[in-house]
Amino acid sequence: MKIKAAVTNAQGEDFIVEEVELAAPKANEVLVKIVATGVCHTDAVARDAAIAPLPAVLGHEGAGIIEEVGGGVTRFEKGDHVVLSFAHCGHCDHCLTGHPTVCETFNDLNFGGTHNDSTHRLSKDGQPLSTFFGQSSFGTFAVAHERNVVKVDKEVDLALLGPLGCGIQTGAGTVLNKLKPEFGSTIAIYGAGAVGLSAVMAAKIVGSKTIIAVDVHDSRLELAKELGATHTFNGTKVDVVKEIKELTSGGTNYAVDTTGVPPVVRQCLQALRPLGVAAIVGVTPEMNIDVHNDIMAEGKTMVGVIEGDSVPNVFIPQLVDYYKAGQFPFDKLVKFYDFDQINEAFLASKNGEAIKPILRIQ
Repeated sequence: MKIKAAVTNAQGEDFIVEEVELAAPKANEVLVKIVATGVCHTDAVARDAAIAPLPAVLGHEGAGIIEEVGGGVTRFEKGDHVVLSFAHCGHCDHCLTGHPTVCETFNDLNFGGTHNDSTHRLSKDGQPLSTFFGQSSFGTFAVAHERNVVKVDKEVDLALLGPLGCGIQTGAGTVLNKLKPEFGSTIAIYGAGAVGLSAVMAAKIVGSKTIIAVDVHDSRLELAKELGATHTFNGTKVDVVKEIKELTSGGTNYAVDTTGVPPVVRQCLQALRPLGVAAIVGVTPEMNIDVHNDIMAEGKTMVGVIEGDSVPNVFIPQLVDYYKAGQFPFDKLVKFYDFDQINEAFLASKNGEAIKPILRIQ
């Protein structure tokens, strides 16, 4: 079938919305009519650093309606509202023990450019286009394996829900699934974008006593307060480590770094109290860490977390329930753009003008 999709033809080039061909779903796959899709930093990295084969149709925070199911699909039917999340094999040790975010074939399935059977579903003028995260949601329709797909409540505005598949799931899941802060504990969250603010909301849900947000944009820090942060610090104006240690009488129990900026990662470690735990979720380049002083001497732990250590079919409906109950108002992070404004949406996100851009596809 012919669809419209935003094609990335070469590294660093703008997206071009044009007509491409999408093959029918095969066994255990579904065809989804994309209603809206989030714009995520990972899509920008894929475009600018070519971490997936190009040309490609990117996009990995899709939300839509099931249009068709392939053979063997029993969990979905036409008309179901769904969110698309990351691809995983479903049968390796990590998948079978509830940790599909570290699936043994995660990189191949999400960044390799093909579907599970190593073939393409997208093409243009007879030439294959790479798939991203097993979905390629920057298009009017997408084919995905049923493992990528999560059924969601039809009572909730479907256009809002795409970012639950990656960015929002990452921030909230890092707190709720991985760190699991005790009631009354202290936590600092570095970076008040969509991932960081989702972590702020999650920390409020579990009853953290002190929730500190750190960023360089005062507007984002104001929103962090609205969403549950008890204190905020602008990293360009104060000595963050000094302020946090004074505020918490020695440091926080937990920290989440969403920035991937090496000096900030070190700050999040140094501002922990002894035995504190820091979760690193931002893509971080090589950096020097004083292992003895920053970690070992005070029994601290630094752990990497991917996609919030989530099982999407369990966790995403939980987030929707929190949203319906008024405990997880992630709609306050969102700014909508038309599909043909995709390049403007990316620029707004990069410049800090939009926390979580969402493209309305149909």
